[in-house]
Amino acid sequence: MENYVVSARKYRPQTFESVVGQQALTQTLQNAIRQNHLAHAYLFCGPRGVGKTTCARIFAKTINNNEPGSEWNIHELDAASNNSVEDIRSLIDQVRIPPQAGKYSVYIIDEVHMLSAGAFNALLKTLEEPPAYAIFILATTEKHKVLPTILSRCQVYDFNRITVPDTIAYLQKVAANEGITADEEALNVVAQKADGGMRDALSIFDQLVAFCGNNITYERTIEVLNVLNADYYFSLVEHALRHDVASALMLFNDVLNHGFDASHFVTGFAQHLRDVLVSKDVKTVVLLEASEAIKKRYAAQAQLCSPVWLFQALDILNTCDINYRTARNKRLTVELALVKLCQLGAPQNIPAQAAPVQTAPAPAPAPKPAPAPVQPNAPSTPTQPSAPAAPKIPSISLGLGKKKEEPVTGNPSPVTAPPQEESNRPFTADQLRDAWVGLAAAHKGELRLKELIETYIPRLIDEQTAEIQMPNPWQMDQMRKAMPELARQLREALHNNNLHVQLVQAEYSQEQMAFTAEEKYAVMAEQNPMIAQLKEKLDLQID
Repeated sequence: MENYVVSARKYRPQTFESVVGQQALTQTLQNAIRQNHLAHAYLFCGPRGVGKTTCARIFAKTINNNEPGSEWNIHELDAASNNSVEDIRSLIDQVRIPPQAGKYSVYIIDEVHMLSAGAFNALLKTLEEPPAYAIFILATTEKHKVLPTILSRCQVYDFNRITVPDTIAYLQKVAANEGITADEEALNVVAQKADGGMRDALSIFDQLVAFCGNNITYERTIEVLNVLNADYYFSLVEHALRHDVASALMLFNDVLNHGFDASHFVTGFAQHLRDVLVSKDVKTVVLLEASEAIKKRYAAQAQLCSPVWLFQALDILNTCDINYRTARNKRLTVELALVKLCQLGAPQNIPAQAAPVQTAPAPAPAPKPAPAPVQPNAPSTPTQPSAPAAPKIPSISLGLGKKKEEPVTGNPSPVTAPPQEESNRPFTADQLRDAWVGLAAAHKGELRLKELIETYIPRLIDEQTAEIQMPNPWQMDQMRKAMPELARQLREALHNNNLHVQLVQAEYSQEQMAFTAEEKYAVMAEQNPMIAQLKEKLDLQID
């Protein structure tokens, strides 16, 4: 029985020309060999599976012109398991022995960042002044862990992540060579899953061959890799654009029934919307890493979505992702985000367009006619149109009270709302909540106020009155200062100038009150004024 060789080893590049996705880097190494401009130490760094060790071996063979026996001049050390001072000293002893065949001895140290500090120091002197025949090639996935003294003695080559199109093209060659039929969409999923690593892509490809045989389809690929079908995301966008809340919620339920994590669904949907957004402009479409067939689907959906809608949808999903980690009812958190998504651009959320006002020239003054007797049951005919009375804009005062109608000191000045086309449009409790939460985006630069807006949601008492209950006196004071402007913005958003917002002091116990960082600072500054002076003098920020 023939021994099976995994694709990552079987199709490992043997020449610089066969290395995928590193053309600039391999061309530089080839030029250095042709011009005999070889450094004594190189550092190859980059993500896993992009060809660092492969290029090191190709480079080592090429500088010795692939002479017979030159393989004995290539020495490899895995620093992940040989990272002590003794291991490096043993390597240095080998460096003293000149090559028996070929011109150079090459020492490849893989995962060099795993060396101990003592091992790095033991290597330092030899790396700085090696024999003329010795060349060191260090490889690492974490360059920042390598000592600066080592970096300064090496030529550093940064390997790129292999792009999705390059990965798909190489997998197509492998599939053709193995007599396997593979859908381009299936290989696109493999490339996305590999995240820029060719070794990972080939390992996943072998896994698919074991499951699918000689015919790799998109449907079976997402089944074996447990990847959420992109059709879910495309369909969800269509539901949201149609404001179809029920279909969106049922689609999410289907996702959960198939065993997918809700958090991954949110991040995946956000990535989908990002890809739709970059597909709207020819300048940014290069940021979309996908096959040509997938790019066409994104481009088609991008034509249906406005940039503003995409911005707002991404903001909703980003907020959902942040809140998901601390939410008690995680499913409800995602469902609420989907409901908000479906309400974007809905008719009830679009302000009515003001009708154009037509102005007529003022009539010439006419002599005042003599009064005439009014006939009973006869309609009166005015001789000159009278000017309509200006609509009365009610004064809205900020009410501040306590539970059980306890009196509260202070009489805030009334806030007059600007005139609107519709000055008293009715609204629901959900519309009040959405309009209030929407104010957080307008105050995103004021982090404390934004946090208060998101934490304390007004409750509708009657058709014109909303109430906000706040248990914390310090937060109540902060909200009181900001409320005149917030109430004005809320009335504008709801097109209702009669809206009255009142703050209510909820009952609390000092032991149960959760202080924020700024509240703690306020308490400490009150107890010790020197703290406030220190903060002002050093220009400190409260986080």
